[in-house]
This record gives sequence, structure tokens and C-alpha cells, in this order.
Amino acid sequence: MKNLYIDFDGVILDTINVTFDLLKELGIDETNEKEVRHFYATLDWKKMLEETPQINNSMECIKKLEESELYDIAILTHVNSLNEIVEKVKFIRKHLGTITIIPVPKQLSKTKMVNAKDAILVDDYSGNLREWALAGGIGIRFNLRKNGKGFPVIDSLDQLLEEGFVK
Repeated sequence: MKNLYIDFDGVILDTINVTFDLLKELGIDETNEKEVRHFYATLDWKKMLEETPQINNSMECIKKLEESELYDIAILTHVNSLNEIVEKVKFIRKHLGTITIIPVPKQLSKTKMVNAKDAILVDDYSGNLREWALAGGIGIRFNLRKNGKGFPVIDSLDQLLEEGFVK
């Protein structure tokens, strides 16, 4: 069984677009790190997660992946605050049961939290995938426009069940 790590924001839920829209509404400049950090630290994550749409039926796809027994699955997610961790854990427990959740402080690479060697990371951010590949892992980009930026690309998590993804 291959280790499979799935990013949360931009892969499971569309939180990236929703929060960027909120930043614009509030007049917060995305380049102002201090204001952006404050925004994420004070965001009502419970409400955010309840109201943010899934991407391509991601939670049902994760359940199918679990049932396939091809992968040992964990959610590997960057977080900005303790409140974000708490609400993501509650959300995942509610919708995906006992799946492993690994919160990663935004300041750290995902490769510092888990052993990337020969493991798969599905992430929408190519920077994370580059770090993963440098650590000996297999990066798969999640992108609705099918732009892999040099990585194999999927736009639905159940595509990991197709021939060729498990080696």
C-alpha cells in the first residue's frame, strides 16, 4: 500500500478562492503579510468550512480511495492558526471519519512533517510539489484546468484509481 497525502485547501474544499474573495471584499492587500496572517488567524473557520463548496465531489472520492485499499491516506494541510486546526479536524471527522489529519504550520514545508520518500502528495500548489519531489516523493498536481506545471495532473481525486497511478 502506498502512502497518499492529500492537501485540503484547493483540493478537498475551495477555500483558496473563497478566502481570496473575502480578502478583496475587506480591502486587504494580499501582499501585506501581517494583515493576511491576522485575517486567517481571526477567520471563523467553522462557518468557512460549512459554507465552502467541495471540489469535484472530493469527499466521496476519498471514500472510494479508502475502499480501494490501494493507499494509506492522510490529509496533509497547511494551517495558519489553532482555530483552523480545530475546525478542520472537526470537519474531516464529521465527513471522513477516522482518516489521519496532519496539520502543518504555514511556516514549515510539508516535507518536514512526514517522510516524503516514495509517498504521493496531491496538492494544488506546485511549490509544495517541487519540495516533495526533491525529498524523494511523487507529486501530483490537482488543477481544474489540467495545468500540471511539470507534474502529472488530475482534476478529481478518483482519478488516482485509474491504471498507472499506483506503482
